[in-house]
Amino acid sequence: MNGDKKVDVQALKDIANKLRIDSIVATNASNSGHPTSCASMAEIMSVLFFHTMRYKIAAPRDPSADRFILSKGHAAPILYAAWAEAGLFPVEDLQNLRKLDSDLEGHPTPRLNFVDVGTGSLGQGLAVAAGMAYVGKYFDQAPYRVYCLVGDGEAAEGSVWESLHFASHYKLDNLVVIFDVNRLGQSEPTSLQHQMNVYEARLKAFGLHTLVVDGHDVTELVKAFDEASTTAGKPTAVVAKTFKGKGFPGIEDKDNWHGKALGAEGVKIIKHLQTQIKNNTVSLKPKPPLAEAPAVHIADITLSSPPAYKRGELVATRLAYGVGLQKIADTNMRVIALDGDTKNSTFSDKLRNAYPERYIECFIAEQNLVGVAIGAACRDRTVAFVSTFAAFFTRTFDQIRMGAISQTNVNLAGSHCGVSIGEDGPSQMGLEDLALFRAVPTATVFYPSDAVSTERAVELAANTRGVCYLRTSRPNTAVIYDNNEVFKVGQAKVVRESGKDRVLLIGAGVTLHEALAAAEKLAAEGVEARVLDPFTIKPLDEAAVVKHARACGGRVVVVEDHYQAGGIGEAVLSALALEREVILRHLCVREVPRSGPPAALLDKYGISAPHIVTAAKALLKA
Repeated sequence: MNGDKKVDVQALKDIANKLRIDSIVATNASNSGHPTSCASMAEIMSVLFFHTMRYKIAAPRDPSADRFILSKGHAAPILYAAWAEAGLFPVEDLQNLRKLDSDLEGHPTPRLNFVDVGTGSLGQGLAVAAGMAYVGKYFDQAPYRVYCLVGDGEAAEGSVWESLHFASHYKLDNLVVIFDVNRLGQSEPTSLQHQMNVYEARLKAFGLHTLVVDGHDVTELVKAFDEASTTAGKPTAVVAKTFKGKGFPGIEDKDNWHGKALGAEGVKIIKHLQTQIKNNTVSLKPKPPLAEAPAVHIADITLSSPPAYKRGELVATRLAYGVGLQKIADTNMRVIALDGDTKNSTFSDKLRNAYPERYIECFIAEQNLVGVAIGAACRDRTVAFVSTFAAFFTRTFDQIRMGAISQTNVNLAGSHCGVSIGEDGPSQMGLEDLALFRAVPTATVFYPSDAVSTERAVELAANTRGVCYLRTSRPNTAVIYDNNEVFKVGQAKVVRESGKDRVLLIGAGVTLHEALAAAEKLAAEGVEARVLDPFTIKPLDEAAVVKHARACGGRVVVVEDHYQAGGIGEAVLSALALEREVILRHLCVREVPRSGPPAALLDKYGISAPHIVTAAKALLKA
């Protein structure tokens, strides 16, 4: 037992039943929600919030406080109830659950000052918790602990096991994952139901200190969390055998009650639960944090030295990304890099080689990779840069969209985009990534075209709120900007122009260089072409697109190393939608490509300089 004060077992039992009542009242008020899912974890929440966890009610997201992540986000009402009963806001406010003008949403939202990340898309909370725990153990080196409650239904998600492996590998003994094994899923029983021995064996095999408990016995729970606090060298898994709808007569452990308000049955059950409560006053208060976490400054991040390239020098933007990443790490100790075993291809190893303690290898588990980064960025503890091949971010789209809901500030760098990677073939080619990130509401999408702009994109991303995506290319491309060129989010660059331009060419990355080559060929034939580098695809510099399209007689060619849907072409078309006198040709990859040399692939799929020349001439004849 915790030695610093005697455990008031009855008070914890009483609070658990108050939390059950609060959950029924809230879901009845909204006529929707998951009261039975709340009921199974009532004792867990009571012990965590009123005995075990150290936090400040007046400052729920204090950096020094223990963290709690509710991965089974549909049980949000009992999380809200715990904070209300602790005194953060009036218990009566719980009746605003799910109302349009209330932040007490159906699933947790960081608009609430006690929620770090949005949850509800299952299988993601543990990665976030692991990221928080990694920061606590290795960066902050502070005694705060991280608790993550996972539902047994979501334990079928592979991402949960990616995160368990990560937590075990890095010996995150400040992390406790609680499995609420209540046996019932949404539509039928879970695959393992109450086979506690199977959960125990699997978790032990993953290297966790594993404790199987009666999840409705507060004494067992107190002992388990106390034991976790003294377990060194490995995370703890508390596997709690519970019952869905616990304490609800006629409903407990019964199917077909998932996601339903109890209505009139709830009113009867509240009366029953009130008879179980010995003292209606919540007398237990949280203990304060053990120590203050270090102060962190993560604003105004700059490159340690400006870009240092020669015009015309051939440098891959993926390499310049690594250089830029190391440079911002030089000037801020909280810049960190995470990768999925591609660091020698994405060049995140530039940071690793300089500052190995600030690099997190997440191995080939990209969903966990993004989740850990989101966790590491929580409470503004780090500036996280995540890198892998652009193609592999597609499997993390759910984590990315939940990151947007979570108001996260995370930077994602995708290398090896498009057919220009060459012989590795289509499984490695990022051809959907721009569409993916343009669809994310909080995203800023950088697509630098040379080494200078790439370093500046890294610097800008470090200082830009929300999700940032940097698209980098594999081939070496010429440096086209002076080292002192100034770049801004949402500001395009004109890299070739004259007073006689008759067609506007828009490209990015490798296709900007193809557009420049095409402009040279056109000029040799007496046709002047203007070339525009968008720099950011979102926000697109729509004013520049319109201005230069008009200046070139309304003739525009967009060329991109991406599929047709959702890329630069559609962004430009949207910008020009109200322009009556504009005609546009869109060159892009229109089929699943093959392996081959990069130049041959650019030509085969219609995005090389000769194809741009042909498209421009066709517009001039239109």
